[in-house]
Amino acid sequence: MLKMIHGKPLEMEDPEILYMKDAAWPVPFQPGLEYNSPAHGTWNIVHTGMLIPGSHQIYVCAANCNRGVVLTAAEMNATDRFSSIALCEDDLIDGNMEELVIDGVTDILERLERKPTVVLLFTVCLHHFMGCDLEYIYRTLRERFPDQRFVDCYMDPIMQKGGLTPDQKLRIGLYSCLEERKKNPKQVNIIGNDLPTEPDSEMLQFLKQMGYTVKDITTCKNFDEYLSMSESFLNLSFYPPAKVGADQLSERLGMKHLYLPNSFDYEKIDWNLEILANMLNTEAPETANLKEKCERKLAEAKSLIGNTPIALDATAVPALLSLTKLLLTHGFHVVRIYTDSFSTEEKAEYKWLQKNAPNLTVCATIHPKMRVFLRGQEEKLLAIGQKAAYFHQTPYFVNMVEGGGLYGYEGICRLMDWLMEAFMKPKDTKDLVIRKGLGCESCI
Repeated sequence: MLKMIHGKPLEMEDPEILYMKDAAWPVPFQPGLEYNSPAHGTWNIVHTGMLIPGSHQIYVCAANCNRGVVLTAAEMNATDRFSSIALCEDDLIDGNMEELVIDGVTDILERLERKPTVVLLFTVCLHHFMGCDLEYIYRTLRERFPDQRFVDCYMDPIMQKGGLTPDQKLRIGLYSCLEERKKNPKQVNIIGNDLPTEPDSEMLQFLKQMGYTVKDITTCKNFDEYLSMSESFLNLSFYPPAKVGADQLSERLGMKHLYLPNSFDYEKIDWNLEILANMLNTEAPETANLKEKCERKLAEAKSLIGNTPIALDATAVPALLSLTKLLLTHGFHVVRIYTDSFSTEEKAEYKWLQKNAPNLTVCATIHPKMRVFLRGQEEKLLAIGQKAAYFHQTPYFVNMVEGGGLYGYEGICRLMDWLMEAFMKPKDTKDLVIRKGLGCESCI
């Protein structure tokens, strides 16, 4: 077993740690060279692309870039739905990149025994640098394979800091195969999530009680069911990277769209329900009993956990500052949050924390010095999220990513159940955090 033989204690003068009162908005740490921790439970573009039933992914990239995506497909037992075209140095100078991609994709599809419903073709940074004619490539492939749908996808990390990210682009591409259909006024879509929303969520229960069918790519069992999402009159999006995809889908197919981001603030939860009810021309459900249930569950968790230190990270929930505020206002001893930037949607929570929790520590996750920080601590610490668990080397953690499918009041109650379970039952941190794509099948 590998053992760290170097490292140093976390100290406030280090550039990787700040007090909340000193954390700049919205990027508290200087960007630069990045460190990638072994906590890999978050989904990447391979996992997300697999959500389209019967799809096949093809990556056109050099071997060094290809390694990660190949391993992801292998680790989730999906190599039969994954292919790659390896780029070599000569391919960059012979001027035949378009033909290479077209011929490579053609060879792959002709060899497949079962033809895919959708081909997700991923081009990379090199194609941008070379000015590759991607429109010609897709036009030719669609003419050559009229029975397959082709989706233009991108693995171009050079675009992470400007414009749409590869993740946002993929959440647009996920729904690009949907075509215009007659709208069903009693059908609604949830757009852009990697994980299915908990069915007990009051929002889903409200829709069910009103007689609405809810479609979600995460629960589609076959391609026909996926295509039936075109019949929905309304799209709901909760996850911030999904908003632009839901906007474009709604505009393209004449649907309505409501962006109702998850929050741990009671007023915002009620506001989301009010907006949805107004769209459906009805009254919002009564939430007083749900608030009381949340308060009881929060009190129960606090009674068990007491003053145990808590650390949480941005990979666990998109509304990190909202969750931090909820815990602090209910007496929990939150000592640190791990994030490299603050969500621009949480400016109010940021200001509240600066005023009411000025000595809360904010720690980076991708700063290069994080690779040598001393892991662990002497006292018991409870973590929410894999990166917080990894950096503290604690077995007591809530193993969740990207919100875990939780939403609204019921989501808060479920999270408190998970928090109490995590407090009482230690986990094998080293084994769990290395598994890619939490919620996907893993052969590790």
